Amino acid sequence: MSICLTLFVILLFTGLPLYVNLGLTSFLYIFMSGDNPMVVVQRITQAANSFTMLACPFFILMGNFMNTSGVTRKLFRFANTIVGTVPGGMGHANIICSMLFAGMSGTAVADAGGLGNIEIEAMREVGYDDDFSCAITAASAVLGPIIPPSLPMVILCVTVSASTGRAFVGGFGPGVVLALSLGIMVTYYAKKRNYPRNPRPSAKQVWIAFKEAFLALMAPIILLLAIYTGIVTTTEAAIVAALYSMLIGLFGYRDLKIRDIPKVMLSTCETTGVVLSIVMTANIFGYVLTVAQIPQKITMILTSINNKYVFLLVINLFLLFVGCFMEGTAAILILSPILFPIMLQMGVNETQAVLIIILNLMIGVVTPPVGIVLYVTSNVAKISADRVIKATLPFLIPLFITLLIVTYVPAVTTFLPTLVYG
Repeated sequence: MSICLTLFVILLFTGLPLYVNLGLTSFLYIFMSGDNPMVVVQRITQAANSFTMLACPFFILMGNFMNTSGVTRKLFRFANTIVGTVPGGMGHANIICSMLFAGMSGTAVADAGGLGNIEIEAMREVGYDDDFSCAITAASAVLGPIIPPSLPMVILCVTVSASTGRAFVGGFGPGVVLALSLGIMVTYYAKKRNYPRNPRPSAKQVWIAFKEAFLALMAPIILLLAIYTGIVTTTEAAIVAALYSMLIGLFGYRDLKIRDIPKVMLSTCETTGVVLSIVMTANIFGYVLTVAQIPQKITMILTSINNKYVFLLVINLFLLFVGCFMEGTAAILILSPILFPIMLQMGVNETQAVLIIILNLMIGVVTPPVGIVLYVTSNVAKISADRVIKATLPFLIPLFITLLIVTYVPAVTTFLPTLVYG
């Protein structure tokens, strides 16, 4: 097993696609151990054969429809109209827009890529530094996988058989705490650098901005109400939301054209293909780890920590380290089956455990060297990745503070699920 793990680590730094790396190292172990190669086919089939996992491509499709139909611009205009008059108004608008868009895309990369161009350009025009604009755009993108719906949350809940509905509801608390923490950081920088404010909007301007964004704002509301009232499952809600986003693009805003649909579908298929490839090969890799008794060894080490608070600190440090080097989806699929049962055994609430794992690994999207959102933001802003990384580092402080609150204040993640589900 040591040979396979060494090869896996080496291949991580070669630029080889992650699913190829997972598949190669897993098959090598199976071949070397004399196991039946048919287990590869069985594990791939098992990973893909999940009703809940069907929600992933439809959430991706919904986000793509929203991006193509210009919804992001309307959302940012609405958010800027509401909070643009406070210190660092556009920075706060950036955060609010990320919260709103999170209810449609569910991923940090889609948030940074879809909103980033609009937000950074608008902030640049009124005098905000590019470094600050990129930093808050990247940091606020972490809200995408925390505020429901969340693709990583769906994948994790399917992997460990946790309640997706409870996890979705539980994500609101950490999402609000994170938004407030980032907002404090924005206010500090705005006063220090004397960033401009917008003039106070009239009631008519607020109404116009709200009316433009109304159909888009209804998308997450319809989605979440449908799930929480039990009318539909998470998967069925994703299908409804994707259809709704297509209809408002075609007939509501009329910015989405019939000729755009094949391109949107193709983009969705490409993204889904990458996600499913990682899911399926990570399932094989997880099987290999189990056969090699890696989970049992890790369990023995972690359960030897008698203090729950120290245990949670160790889990956080480990996941933050992993998030710096491994793509979030793969880390979830490989580590959650190992860590999740141990966390439950140590008395951590199921929903809280889901959010701790998600938040840790999603912070990884804004931490070098892998930090994909940093590079997306750099590409959008047309500035060097080094500048974006340096500017984003101070914004890790509110992310870490939020993580500590989620870890050591269970009510942040458990209050709303208990209220909704009992």
